[in-house]
Order: sequence, then structure tokens, then C-alpha cells
Amino acid sequence: MKPLKVGNLMAIAMVFAGVITLFFQAPRLMAAQARAPRSGGELVFAVGGTPPSFDGHRETTFAMLHPVAPHYSTLLRFDPQSYPKIIGDVAESWSISKDALTYTFKIRRNINFHDGSKLTSKDVRATYEKIIFPPKGVPSARGASYANVDKIETPDVYTVVFHLKQPSASFLANLASPWNFIYKADILEKDPRWYEKNIMGSGPFSFVEYVPGSHWVGKKNPDYYMKGRPYLDGFKAIFIRDTAPRVAAIRSGQALIEFRGFNPAARDDIMKSLGNKGVVQDSPWICNLTVTINNEKKPFDDPRVRRALSLAIDRRLGSTALAKISLEKFVGGVFRPGSEFAASDAELSKLTGFGRNIEAARKEARRLLKEAGVPDGFSFTLKNRNVKEPYEVTGVFVIDQWRQIGLNVTHIQQEGGPYFNDFRQGNYDTGIDFACDFMDEPDLQLIKFISSDKSSLNYSRYKDSVLDDLYEKQSQETDPKKRLALLRQFEKRVLDEKAYQFHILWWQRIIPHWAKVKGWKVTPSHYLNQDLRDVWLAE
Repeated sequence: MKPLKVGNLMAIAMVFAGVITLFFQAPRLMAAQARAPRSGGELVFAVGGTPPSFDGHRETTFAMLHPVAPHYSTLLRFDPQSYPKIIGDVAESWSISKDALTYTFKIRRNINFHDGSKLTSKDVRATYEKIIFPPKGVPSARGASYANVDKIETPDVYTVVFHLKQPSASFLANLASPWNFIYKADILEKDPRWYEKNIMGSGPFSFVEYVPGSHWVGKKNPDYYMKGRPYLDGFKAIFIRDTAPRVAAIRSGQALIEFRGFNPAARDDIMKSLGNKGVVQDSPWICNLTVTINNEKKPFDDPRVRRALSLAIDRRLGSTALAKISLEKFVGGVFRPGSEFAASDAELSKLTGFGRNIEAARKEARRLLKEAGVPDGFSFTLKNRNVKEPYEVTGVFVIDQWRQIGLNVTHIQQEGGPYFNDFRQGNYDTGIDFACDFMDEPDLQLIKFISSDKSSLNYSRYKDSVLDDLYEKQSQETDPKKRLALLRQFEKRVLDEKAYQFHILWWQRIIPHWAKVKGWKVTPSHYLNQDLRDVWLAE
């Protein structure tokens, strides 16, 4: 059975894909990709962070996904060579009922876990029940994305059926999420948190070792269901937090590629050294940095204070300055600038903090702070990841902007584990948070902003039934114009009326790498195409 398309959602995604810019430094790359893949070799790549845990269902950082994804299969996936086409991974075929409420998947019969046991519908069901209906105390970062699921059935060993409460244009794409590693049901039954510290998958590479702060190693799975794959004998991820040593690692050949993205200056530095041995792939990026605010803490429980924090930030100045030294570039609201769902510049400029008169905005910010009883020189902290690019540089920028309205802010930079834990526990005043998705889709982009008891990604700790209602309405609305109207209402409430949390800038993705790395193609998401099964080395 040929993969099915997702109506309007996929049509929109295809349009988006059409504007993706792929830049290759020389025509030889395209010619080289036509060669027959070569088997053998170890791919060494750099990762600018360390995994907080190994569980794809709870984590949201590339620092976990890049080293861990090669060990796992997913139900569906985006075609790595033809984004955003959806193809099967564990699923061999699927069908959708006429009323769009029932999705039936046939599971491949020749997939084994790395311990030799068969992967069946039982494992797929257990995986998605952990994601959608997690046991008490088991975090699920994307459970809210599947709130439309009523139940999951397994009528036989190789069939899985999802029953929805109402139709959803984004459901099939959500099942292609690269985070939804298929776990072994027997293990989950004994300990649903086992996968936070252990690896047992069915992907193209099996686990060898992890040395915290140093490296992660995987080796070829000789029993992988795709005969002849993977091409590599293995891979090694080396953890290098700071940008400068990561750039040096690529230049020297210690690592051949870094899959997340470098800024323009780093790209130029790498390519100057590699010359005709290097290539660059480039794309827009469905990623942004936001200011998250603990709405439970005073004085941040006052919307006047939150609006003042947003008004103080000159995003257009930031766009010009930060684009030269970081991944940050595009001014935008809740949706990626240029996407079908994004507010126009005229609409955006009417929202708090997105206007063009920064002096007037800061004057209003100081007035709001005074009205809210916040004294001049008020001190608080901004927690941030200790990933230099773009987190640290953006944190420095934001703090400087807040100083313009008389605020005294301390910058606290943390490793991934403590950082995420503090956000989840509400142990912070303000912070630099991020949102990255694997495609442009309101059901994904808005999930961060609904009530915190419905979305574990909402670290701002507020509850808003108005936003929750708007989310449900837009998700079910099939008329594009009516859906856009609902999206504008949602965006205005989040960024303008309440300023619960707000965007700084959206990103650009730039991947310079050694030309010998073949079979990998950039996408607008650094979460996709990371299982390495198609990657090969030319020498």
C-alpha cells in the first residue's frame, strides 16, 4: 500500500518544502550522491550538549536525540530524502476509515529488538500508551499532542488500531514524530522508567557505550530489517559543548559533521579550512527561542510585569546583530515566519513587544513596572542552558535589553539535566526556553502554550481555559480561513493580552560538513533524519 497523505496539512507542508533552500558549495556533491553507497567505516559527529536522560518520550533536546535515535525504530517517519513525505518504518502499511476516526497499521513481521526478540503490535501499543496515557510519575513531553486518541487496540500480533475522538488533520504526521521510539512492552510493564537510563531498541545501530561528557558509541545492527542497511559499521558521537572547539573538531576532521547547525561565522571558518573537501547544506528552521516566565512567582504573576519584559526587547535590533554570530535570525510570533500560519508583519507589529518604536515600547514598559509596584533596579535571575550558541549569546542579549528599563538580572547557565529539572519543577524566575518541531503545524507549535496541566512543555505554569478552548477549536477546524482567525486569537492572547511567555527570534539552519559524508540531507528540523541508516562514507 502506498503511504497516504494528510489532506490540507500535507499540502501546506509540501508548499513549505518547496521553499527550502539547499545550498551546496560545489556541483560535485550532487554528482557524488548518485554513486552507489559504500559500506563500512565509522561516522564521528559532534553534539553540542549531553542527554538529560535516554528516554525519547520525555526529552525535548537534540543532545539526546542525535546520539540515541540510531538505536530505535518509529512507527512512521518522514522520508529523509523527500521531506515532508511520510513513509513507514515499523509500519508496513496503513489505512484510514472514511470518517477519519480509525487508523489501522500493519506492522512488519521481520523486525527484532537488539536482544533478538520479535517486535510486535504489543510493543507499538505499549509505546504509545506510555506516551499518551503515561503512568503516574512518568513524564511524557508530547502526551497532549495525542489527547484526541480515545483508545489503542491490537486485534492481532501485527495490527495496531488507533481510535480518535474526532478527526484530526495532523494525526498521521504526529505519528511520524522522531521522538516516538518503539520500546519493548515487557520492559515497560516491569519498569516504565527503565528507558531513561537504558537502551533497547530495534534500530539500525545497537548500543556499545556511553561515557558521560565524552562520547557515545553505536555499532551496526546486523539483524536490521532493511537488508544492506545501515551502510556504516558504526558511529561515535563526541560531546563538545562550546562552539569554538566544535568548529575546530570539524575543521581538523576529529568529527566530520555536526547535525544541529552552526552560525554564519562558524560556517565560513570551517569552509575556509576544508576548501573543496567540504560542503554546506542550508535551510530555514522550525526552531525559536522564547522567554519563559514563572507565572506562579511574584511579581511575574502580574501580566503588566510580563508585558514590560516583552516590550523591552528590540527584536529587530536582535535580528540584525544576532544573525551575524548565532543561529537566531527571524522576527516572528507563535509560527515560523514565512509559514502558512504566520502573522503578517502588520499583524505582528500590533502585538506587545513586536512594534517598531523601541523607545515608545520601553517607555510603556517602565510605566507598567511602576504601576505594578516593581522598584527600579529590581533583581531576579534568568536561567539558561550552557550551550553557547544560540542560548548563552541570546541570554546576554535579553539581559542587556531588560537593563534598559532598569532591571538587574543575573544570568545562570546550567547543564541540560539541572536546566530541564528546574523548569519542570518551577525552580526559576525567568528563563530562555526553546521550541523546535519537525514540521509547521499549529497542533505542534501551540502545544507549548496551553495550560500547564495539559502540556508538560508549558514551563510557565499557568492555566488558561480560553487558550485550551481555542486550541481544540483550531485543531478541528477544516476551513483554512476560519482556522487562521482562531490562530490569530490564540497568538494575541499568549503574546499580547497575557504575555505568558514570548518569542525572541526564530532560527536559521546551516550545516557545513566534510564532503565524504553522503546519504544525509538537511531538513528544516534538526530532529529529523537522525537514525543514520542511509548515511555512508565515501572513503
